[in-house]
Amino acid sequence: MSDEQQVRHGGCLCGAIRYRVTGAPLISAVCHCRHCQRQGGSAFSVVCAVTDDNFDHSGEMRIFVDRGDSGLPVHRHFCPTCGSPIVSIAEALPGVTIVKAGTLDEPDSIQLTQEAYCRDAWAAIPRLPGTECFATTNIGAD
Repeated sequence: MSDEQQVRHGGCLCGAIRYRVTGAPLISAVCHCRHCQRQGGSAFSVVCAVTDDNFDHSGEMRIFVDRGDSGLPVHRHFCPTCGSPIVSIAEALPGVTIVKAGTLDEPDSIQLTQEAYCRDAWAAIPRLPGTECFATTNIGAD
């Protein structure tokens, strides 16, 4: 099955949120920004961006509204029961849903191609082989 036809499923830690992603990701990246570090409590977040039409979910999510480097809101959706971050919707990127790839049922199905916000990356974390590293982002928002 080609990547464009592929269907990926995922969900939160407790199972209250389930989602489906169809088609190939627009990008797949590691994000080292301080917001992703704080949201995930880790050194980085693994994400894949898809068009809004290619993302569907069941279960109710809560939203924390953050601000990206653009100054525009970033709506960070998470499970209200277990706290798992699921997606981010950046107003600077209309029509795009940024999926937290660690919530995919098969996260190895994502081929990482870039690293964003390398300026904020922890010195102890080596760059991933085969990825392009950007000081901020090449898609317009964090």
